[in-house]
Formats: sequence, structure tokens, C-alpha cells
Amino acid sequence: MRRTLSIFFILLLNLMFAQNKLNLIPYPQNIQVSEGAFSIPSVLSISNDLPKNETEYLKKRLASILPLKEVKKADAQLVYSQLPKMPVGKEETYILEISPKQIQIKSYTKQGYFLALQTLIQLFEEHQTDKKLPVVKIEDQPKFAWRGMHLDVCRHFFTVDEVKQYIDYLAMYKLNTFHWHLTDDQGWRIEIKKYPKLTQIGSKRKESMIGAYVDNTFDGKPYGPYFYTQDQIKDVIKYAQDRHITIVPEIEMPGHALAALSAYPELACTKGPFEPATKWGVFDDVFCPKDETFKFLENVLDEVIQLFPSQYIHIGGDECPKIRWKECTHCQELIKKNNLKDEHGLQSYFIQRIEKYVNSKGRKIIGWDEILEGGLAPNAAVMSWTGVNGGIEAAKAKHFAVMTPGAYCYFDHYQGDPQSEPNAFGGFTPLEKVYSYNPIPAELNAEQAKYIMGVQANLWTEYILDFKQVQYMIFPRLMALSEVGWGTSDPKNYKEFENRVIGQFNVLDKMNVNYAKSIYNISGKVTPSNNGGIAYELSTSQNSNGIRYTLDGTTPTINSKIYQTPIAIPNSLTIKSAYFEGGQLKSAVSSQEFTVSKTTGKKITLEQQPSENYSFGGAFTLVDGIIGNTRQLGKTWLGFNGKDVVATIDFGQKTNFSEVYFNTLENKGSWIHLAKSAQIFVSDDNTNFKLIKEIGKEEIQNAKGKIRLNVGTQNAKYLKISIENAGIIPAGNPGADSKAWLFVDEIGVN
Repeated sequence: MRRTLSIFFILLLNLMFAQNKLNLIPYPQNIQVSEGAFSIPSVLSISNDLPKNETEYLKKRLASILPLKEVKKADAQLVYSQLPKMPVGKEETYILEISPKQIQIKSYTKQGYFLALQTLIQLFEEHQTDKKLPVVKIEDQPKFAWRGMHLDVCRHFFTVDEVKQYIDYLAMYKLNTFHWHLTDDQGWRIEIKKYPKLTQIGSKRKESMIGAYVDNTFDGKPYGPYFYTQDQIKDVIKYAQDRHITIVPEIEMPGHALAALSAYPELACTKGPFEPATKWGVFDDVFCPKDETFKFLENVLDEVIQLFPSQYIHIGGDECPKIRWKECTHCQELIKKNNLKDEHGLQSYFIQRIEKYVNSKGRKIIGWDEILEGGLAPNAAVMSWTGVNGGIEAAKAKHFAVMTPGAYCYFDHYQGDPQSEPNAFGGFTPLEKVYSYNPIPAELNAEQAKYIMGVQANLWTEYILDFKQVQYMIFPRLMALSEVGWGTSDPKNYKEFENRVIGQFNVLDKMNVNYAKSIYNISGKVTPSNNGGIAYELSTSQNSNGIRYTLDGTTPTINSKIYQTPIAIPNSLTIKSAYFEGGQLKSAVSSQEFTVSKTTGKKITLEQQPSENYSFGGAFTLVDGIIGNTRQLGKTWLGFNGKDVVATIDFGQKTNFSEVYFNTLENKGSWIHLAKSAQIFVSDDNTNFKLIKEIGKEEIQNAKGKIRLNVGTQNAKYLKISIENAGIIPAGNPGADSKAWLFVDEIGVN
């Protein structure tokens, strides 16, 4: 009888392992689960010839779960062997085999061994309670060589211990590159011994912006001096090396240089004086491309290269306004002397000159995709952030690229409903969207795709005041990035991945990590309804039967309506919803106000599509009944960079109306400008349109972008609205000489 029960238990255990994916992130490339289980002992015996540094790491990670003791290899339960004759590109390959009696790891390198340990640690964490590891063979290696996370320590500073914690998070989920953003307008954070004023002056600012950017509010408190000494940097580099993580330092140039210019104003095109920026955004004063500047930057890079062993040095290259160069006699003479086309050509000259110097030191440069302006430096790699086009252009020109498009990889964006999330930069990048990203653009053929080194997410810290908020913004999205970079993500099975993420929350809880619980909150999606109006679809990662909602703006309780099907929105109202479990409120209360007009839910087309960063919901966002929140550029606005908005709405039948309304946004610090003009047209055949109203820049400015137009009595089947982008940002504004952003929300008629 006992033998029968034992066999039954083993079969049940094997069935459980076979039916459910192991709780591993990133999920391995190949897994074979077999019958049986490895019983976790009270003390795990490990071979005394295991790689020392990595094994010490294992002991620390398992300290609260399982003590380890070293024994000779013949008696060990955990053993390691090195694979012979490593093929090219297999540095991170590993094999992990668990039998009922032993755990065996094989790899070509210590890095592969370390990655195998991460998988093994996750298995021990998953099976702390049942004390049974599955019998399994895992053969694994990443798809991409560059799997990175970025941290901005300039807008807000983080201590050495906090940076080390950040590196630990990367190691846990098999990321291998830490991009350390060390200099910017708001602070210079690295000690340069030849130029002490960089940290004496550039590492502090008189105050900091607080709250939403549009509030233009400051805390009035000095910030800094905050910077890392070279000894501290060496310590962090060693810490990362022990975890097989490469640190890529970023020294911004030629833009984002105010902190440096504050210390050494002679490096600018004008005399100054300058001070480290107290606002966020982009500023006109940049490095002047004169010999004195290049000598300064070469000396800085000498010390940086001496500290950091990375193959790549990040030189920024992004968001460099050209207004000072246009007005600078030296710059204009340099353009003529070198037969450069314009200031964009001058930027290319700047980057190429720096690249030659870095190459002479045996290193390579990587920069944000603006380094493509005027022509790419011969050996430069591109970090594609404004979208995917920079990476596509680089790869087609046989330059390496790292894909980090803002729409998928900017972790300073909102990850849940902006109304229930902490203040963030804008955008809307939930866990599912990160997980859906494919770093290989469809536009590349197989040969070109080889130049995509990998993927990286970025954490800019304008609105991130402390390390707890850092944790909140990267988790759990870092897990999605991890699986995307490993090459095993499967967007079609997102819910299965989400379940594994939730399984990891226990680990983060024990580490006291302040991760975001946004996936537990109610997510709302507006959809067209069958009757030509709209419906509101609610969802949660939990059982949807636990969702309760109200239609009168009151806070839902356990006794409120149970959500079953999408909620019809026949008129203006406010829906509040929340998730309950066991009679208790388990989520934040979500609230959504609807303003219904005759365009709500109607068919709409756009002649030009919005930027991917600000395209949530597509054209339908303009007729979904939701008025955009001017303080949160998340889900409710469409953003167009340098493009006009031309939208055509099909009422379905001839419709009477006399008023047209829409909103545009102004936030010049973020390069967002009010529309230049707008025109309203009507048609009965969608071919021949009649102009019925036109307004100019002055009227739009007087209305502060909130446009309500009396168009007289109209009766038409189609409405077309053309909203003109402000064009090129004029001098004297942040981002001068760059394309303006146009943000538009709800187009309605009454």
C-alpha cells in the first residue's frame, strides 16, 4: 500500500511539473522535465572545486534558504565541469542537469556557470515549501549579447550601496550590462582628478523641480554635492565584475553639458555664467567644438577609460540644440573650413573627432541615435531610443545597435493607470507592452539583424526621488526585459508570463523590494460598441469575478455591481472600479470619467500616425470619450513629433451639430507647443470637403489650447479636422531648431 501511494505521489508530482512551466525568469531556451525529484536536504553538499567567486555568491543568495557545505567532488550533491573547446559566442551557454541524486552544471566559462546558478537559485526559491526540485535538463544561452539596464544618477543621485543593489537586480535576471549615466545638465557625478571643479561646482544645484513639470514648482533646497570618487567607482566596477556585469559609463557631449560648463564656462560658445540646471529638459548651452573643449574631453575620457574596462564608452550625443553653434563665429568658421553642410554636420564632426580619440585608446563609442545626424562616425554603435529607425539605419549601414525605443523600454513611463500611479515622466509602458517587444525590426533581413547587439531599458530619474521609487519603476518590468533579451518571450502567452512574475513577488517581498503592484489593479480599455457608441472593458491579473464597479462616481464596495461584460457608456458618467478578494479590497480604486459627444465611438482615420511613445489606443483615443489630463501624458493623449494632425470622423449618417471641440497641450520645456492653426471641414461623400471654420495661432494661445468652436448649424456625414503642428521650435525655447511636439486629445461635437 505504501509503495502504491509513493508511486501515485511521484506520478502526481511529475504531472504537476509537466503541466506547469517552471517559475523561471527569463525562461530557458530548452527544458526537458523527467520523472522523479531531487529532495532538498537540510544542508546541500557542494564540490570543493567549484569556481570560488561565483560559489561565494551562491552561498549568500541561499543563506536564508539552505546552508551549503564543501566536500570532495565524489561526495557532492552539486558539481561543476567545464565544457571543452568553446565555440564563438557561447560564453554565456550553460547546461543544468538535476537528477534525483545530484545537481550538475556545465559551461564553457565562469560566466555561464554564474548564469546557471541564477536558474538554480530560482528553482530553490520556488520549491522552499515542497522541498522537491524537478528532475530536469536545461540547455540554455541568451539570444542577445547586450541585455542592459540604464540608471540616471544626475537628476537624482543614488549611493554606492544603492547602485550595488541595482546591479544585484540585473544579475538575478541575467542582464549583463549596466549603463551608468554619470553626467548631465543637472549634475556631474564622477570625480575627474584633472578637473576638480567638475565636482566642486558641477555636483550640486541650488534647488530642484518638484511635482509635475507644468507646475513649474521648485523645492528651494540645495541638492548636493553628490558624486562618486574614483575609489568608489573602482569598488562598484569590481562588484559588477564579480557578477559578470559590464558597466558602460556615459559622459554626455556635446549637449546636456550645463553642469560641466558651470565649472568651466570657457568651454561654451558664450561667456556664461552658468549653473547646473534646476529644471528638467534640454538647454541651449552646449560644448563649443573648439580645441580647448576637445582637449578637456580627451583628458576626461582618459580618466574614464582608465577606470572602466568596458569595450564601449557612451558619449551621449542626444538632444543637442544647435542655436549656440548657429550664433557662434568660431563654429561657423569651422563649418566652412571643413566643408560641413550645416550644424548637423558639425555635430557629426564633433562625434567623429571624439571617436578617433576613443579608438586610439583601444575602445569604441556608442551614442544615442542623434549621433546619426550629419553622418555616423566610422566605428560607432547606436543606441536607438527615439524609435526603431536609428537602429534600422545603423544596422543597414553595418554598424552595431542596441534597441531601446522609448515606447517599450523607458521605465520612467507610467506602468499602470496614471491616476493611481506616482508622478512619472509620461507615456504608458505597462508590463505587457515591454514583454511584447521584439528587438529585431521587421525591416531588417537576416544579415542586417546580426548588427542588433541587443536590448536595454532606461531609467531617467527626473521624477524618481529615492531608491524605493527606483525599485518601483523597474519591477516587475525588468523581468519582461530580461525575457525579451534572453529571446524566450512569447507575447501570445503573456498571461503565463504574468503568472511567473507573480510567482517572483515572494522573492522580492523577502528582499524588501518596493515593486509596483500595478498588474493587480483594474485596467480599463475603451472599445467601440455594436450600437456605434463605446463600452468600457475592465480586466485584472486576478479572477475578473472579483471586480466591483459603480456608475455614479461613488467608491465601490463588496456589495457594488459585479463586473461581467464590457460596460456600455450611453452618456457622460464616471466609472469607479476595484478588485476584491475574500471580502477585502485588494487593489487601488480606479476612476474614469467619460464625456460623451456625437463623435464618441465613431470611426476615425488619421492621415499621419502618432509617435509610438504616445500612441496608446491609436486614432480611437481621439473619440473614446476621455478628456486628456494635462498633468499626465500617459494613456489619454496622442503625440505627434513634427507632424500635423489630420483626422476624419465618419458619423455613419448625416448628423446635426453646431459646436466642435478639441484640446492641444503646451509644455515648452518638453518641446510640446500649442497648435499653429486649425481648420474644420464637412463632407457627405468623404471626397469633397467644405471648410466651415478656421482659427489661427493667436486664438489657440488665448484659449490655452482648449478649443471650443461655434461652427453654425451643420448637417453632415463626415467631419475633418486639420490641426497644424508648430513646426521647428524657435530660438529662445528649449529644443530650439528641433521639431515641435503636438499633443491632441478628444475631438468632440455637440
